[in-house]
Amino acid sequence: MKPTDIKNPEYFHKVVDCQYACPAHTPVPEYIRLIATQRYSDAYMVNWQSNVFPGILGRTCDRPCEPACRRVRVEEEPVAICRLKRVAADNKGDISEFLPEIPKKKNGKHIALIGAGPASLTVARDLAPLGYSIDIYDNQFTGGGMMRSQIPSFRLPVGVLDEEVNYILNMGVATTFDTQVESLKEILDKDYDAVFVGTGAPRGRGLDLPGLEEAGDKVHLGIDWLSSVAFEHVESIEKKVLVLGGGNTAMDCCRTSRRMGGEDVRVVVRSPFDDMKASPWEKEDAMHEGIPIFDNHTPKEYVIEDGKLKGMLFEKVTAEYDAKGKRKLVPTGEDWVFMEADVVLMAIGQDNAFPWIERDIGLDFGKWDMPVVDKVTFQSTNEKVFFGGDAAFGPENIITAVAHGHQAAVSIDLFCNGKSVSDRPPPFTNLVSQKMGVHEWSYDNAVENDKRYVVPLAPLEKTLKDRKLEVELGFDEATGFKEAERCLNCDVQTVFEEARCIECDACVDICPTDCISFTPNAPVAEMRTKLTAPAKNTEQDLYVSHILPTKRVMVKDEDVCLHCGLCAERCPTAAWDMQQFMYNVTKAGQQ
Repeated sequence: MKPTDIKNPEYFHKVVDCQYACPAHTPVPEYIRLIATQRYSDAYMVNWQSNVFPGILGRTCDRPCEPACRRVRVEEEPVAICRLKRVAADNKGDISEFLPEIPKKKNGKHIALIGAGPASLTVARDLAPLGYSIDIYDNQFTGGGMMRSQIPSFRLPVGVLDEEVNYILNMGVATTFDTQVESLKEILDKDYDAVFVGTGAPRGRGLDLPGLEEAGDKVHLGIDWLSSVAFEHVESIEKKVLVLGGGNTAMDCCRTSRRMGGEDVRVVVRSPFDDMKASPWEKEDAMHEGIPIFDNHTPKEYVIEDGKLKGMLFEKVTAEYDAKGKRKLVPTGEDWVFMEADVVLMAIGQDNAFPWIERDIGLDFGKWDMPVVDKVTFQSTNEKVFFGGDAAFGPENIITAVAHGHQAAVSIDLFCNGKSVSDRPPPFTNLVSQKMGVHEWSYDNAVENDKRYVVPLAPLEKTLKDRKLEVELGFDEATGFKEAERCLNCDVQTVFEEARCIECDACVDICPTDCISFTPNAPVAEMRTKLTAPAKNTEQDLYVSHILPTKRVMVKDEDVCLHCGLCAERCPTAAWDMQQFMYNVTKAGQQ
């Protein structure tokens, strides 16, 4: 194996598993340490630079960072990264002085953003401080996009949403709300320097089953119904409600139905329970509120009696998986199951819809009638038009939309300055020793078994009566500190200096996970089997030194290292050092 190039910014980035898994690459351990020292505003701003919506995401994020958390190597439960984000947001002070200044003199470039959801707002937040004139168009009465229309208030209070959206809208952007853009050609004819499309995936999928036409207005698309509730066009729902689908939208529909008058609310999904797309905590919350989930039931027919919807028929199925894990749903042969319903909410998926984009403006469309968009630059085949969020590659989540917005803003800035959008500026990185004394570090490096703390909930009897009452109460400061202390500081790296090593094996002896080995060099596959604790996870790299005097190499398995610093404390020659690695993803203007 070749020696590891730790100067490559992506090497240690990959070792900080939580940050690496975050689409926006938020410096997770850094803001968690700030929370532990009660520097909530600073922790908030570290978040804001990367994920833009800490208070919103601290309540609604899909949490791709948490399954990656290194704490899982010690015990089953990851650090509550998402909920700690909310701790920073709930306890921050006035952050107005930390927000970027908006130049009074603009740079002469004019950008149109179509849609005011998280992707477009991120583009505005990155470009407005650089002097760009920004026009936002949206068909809602204010900004937020699907965060406003699709996420119920009991999960995301309107006040939190407004605060973080307005940080961006108050950056001097021009807004055209309550206006549906009907033609991209008309926008391009206004001679904008660039156009960003962040319109989401606004069309819900339905099921054209027998009886649909007769069921009439008793069958609704889930996302449309949630919008009607959010904008208070709908104030109640019938008593018997069937929600079809297994994603987070289905969970939002069923929980909202309980608050709108639904008494017998059921979720019916054709997949097995464990295969449902909904986040585990969303399913838990729905069941906590008394909503049963019927899995392995495929909808077959709307049952109509005397011209009215009476319910639906479902076929029971079982899941079979082939050698590649591909699933096939096979009927069990049992009688179809009838479930009563006064109303049915369809939450089986969302599609993009671009009838307003002309097909003669140099913008190509490909599979599923989606625009052809570069996955790195987010530029379409019309060089002036960029896409992001759900509009780019289909339905994802808020944090992915934010990540798209950051990178699209980089591209727009490069494009408007006559540079190649493919020439991506590097990320900002830094590596700084944390040594304060011989055996003292500038961070808490103790590794202890410490179970994840439970977030308190508002009383069920109150939350089910008020759809605007937030269910999760969040951690108080004391609990937030204790949860923050569970973080293993994965961004503080073990850095090895060959010239200082005397090969005494003291680090090998003291390592609690046996992740360090001194061994003859070998190809990577063979090397993984020769280590003190054989390295099985090929997704994470091995840290390999140059050849040492004994002709061996030091090899450390980055997958199981806990960053505890015991190797550096024990080393008699300081060949090991603990160095904090900071990685900030590329932003617009970072030339």
